[in-house]
Amino acid sequence: MLLPFERYNPEWKKQFESIKLELQFLLNPLNPQIDHIGSTAVEGLAAKPIIDIQLGVESETDLERLPGLLKLPEIVYYEKYNQDWPERRFFILMKEPIHKIGVADVVKIDDDIPAILHDHGIRIAHLHAFVKGSSDWTRHLVLRDYLIAHPTIRESYQELKEKLTQLDWKDGNDYNRGKDKFLKTQEKIALAWYKRRKQ
Repeated sequence: MLLPFERYNPEWKKQFESIKLELQFLLNPLNPQIDHIGSTAVEGLAAKPIIDIQLGVESETDLERLPGLLKLPEIVYYEKYNQDWPERRFFILMKEPIHKIGVADVVKIDDDIPAILHDHGIRIAHLHAFVKGSSDWTRHLVLRDYLIAHPTIRESYQELKEKLTQLDWKDGNDYNRGKDKFLKTQEKIALAWYKRRKQ
């Protein structure tokens, strides 16, 4: 499977703001912090045209409440991923209602992921939810800001992504593993940069 990959598009920020308004309405009882993260949040960086959005909530209890509140006809909740990453809740916002795609609104722990859900062309956004202040919540924001502030690193990341998107992947998770070594190295540097700035 070849993944979609596009030059930076200023419309991505507008897409984020539009989705954010809808999420604020749905999640009003939790009052989450909603941030644009990932490559589409970094001006000048090419990316898969899928908006990565981070939801920061106050507690693990709020994290558990999210699936019940995030009920839109276009959202699929990946409960399956809770086993490997219990600190996160993950959702995908589709381009059309899931009943038209022919999938359930939850991929349960024991389910196989339907093949159609591996098609990145039908996705609008990925929603990643964490407790605010947790290490995962922090590192996503820090890496975004670090890439914005360091053009040379951003260009290196761009080159890596361009090479990886030319390869045929089983799914997006395999592609993500291809970026893993680079990102883990840069995250450590970014966190040190962030701590120095806070001093």
